[in-house]
Amino acid sequence: MNEPESTPENTVAELLDRSLTDEEYSDLTEAEPTPTKVTFSTQDYSVDSLVSRMNSGAMIIPEFGGNDERVNIAGFQRGFVWSKAQMDRFIESLLLGYPIPGIFLVKQASNNRLLVLDGQQRLTTLQQYFKGVHNGRVFSLQYVGEEFRGTTYESLDETLKFKLDDSFMQATIVTTDGSNELDEAVYQIFERLNAGGTQLTPHEIRVALFAGPLMMSLQKLNEDEHWRNLFGSRSKRIRDHELIMRIMALYLNSDSYSRPLKKFLNSFASDYRQTDLTANPVGELFNAAVLKLDESVGKSAFRRTSGQQVNTAQAEAICVGTMHAIANDRLTADLPKAVESLLENQAFLESSARATADRDAVETRLREARSALEVQ
Repeated sequence: MNEPESTPENTVAELLDRSLTDEEYSDLTEAEPTPTKVTFSTQDYSVDSLVSRMNSGAMIIPEFGGNDERVNIAGFQRGFVWSKAQMDRFIESLLLGYPIPGIFLVKQASNNRLLVLDGQQRLTTLQQYFKGVHNGRVFSLQYVGEEFRGTTYESLDETLKFKLDDSFMQATIVTTDGSNELDEAVYQIFERLNAGGTQLTPHEIRVALFAGPLMMSLQKLNEDEHWRNLFGSRSKRIRDHELIMRIMALYLNSDSYSRPLKKFLNSFASDYRQTDLTANPVGELFNAAVLKLDESVGKSAFRRTSGQQVNTAQAEAICVGTMHAIANDRLTADLPKAVESLLENQAFLESSARATADRDAVETRLREARSALEVQ
């Protein structure tokens, strides 16, 4: 029997983490109509100078989703994931003089601080080896050849210590000014670098890139008990957090919606980055809407049939429609019947079942939801 012919699409799909949804896969692979260009420079850093910069705070690795006040473009990274064996072998490679990959940095124009976009594992390994401690224990090399086994940085003989100190890593540096255009470019750079291991979703990258009051307030809204009842258990890939952002973005900015979805959400995240939605009327509207839906309709508001996964397009349209109805004091008195009729509406079903990111589909399901949920 002949093997199936490989296609470019199959090849790309095989490289991506299978835990991505179809929509996330589409977001990651959809071409940008006009990608933003950036200027960059390269520079060689000695290992000891990199460690020194890390220790002083001149170069930092923002925490994933963190809110570090030193960071203007914040939080690119997930947690540290290298095993001890990977850490040991990286240090051994430097001691042996083997070539190693470069790192990717973003320079903040406001303070010249360098943020690590790619290279977290290598730099954290160096910082901890020089300090001599990893996970509260003495950092000595174990998973290496006999020549280096058991050595700490302090116990290296002078020749090897100088060799390690003077090893060079090449850095590619992009300077950003905090504008939406360059933020979007940095997002795309990270997205294109993000090809190995567990593939980050577009929203995981977004939460990291646009960390601040907006992302923190979305997390607070994500803890609302009525929202949790409607959505279900917490998403390990923060899809619940993303859905709230989509609801907010479409409630506030649906008139400006266009594909690709990720760019629309990135623009919203950049524009509202310093906004605490929990201290904003739109946050109160969201809480009021999920309260009504939870108490009147229940989980079926977000699902086609009982037991199914959340239908994101359906959930966002119903939430946005309910928020508009409450804001206009026109919410129907019989919410269960309104949702039931909406789920029998062919135009709504089609616009929330396929090609859900198309502008026409978004406009149709938002329009149909508002029409069904508001008193006419």
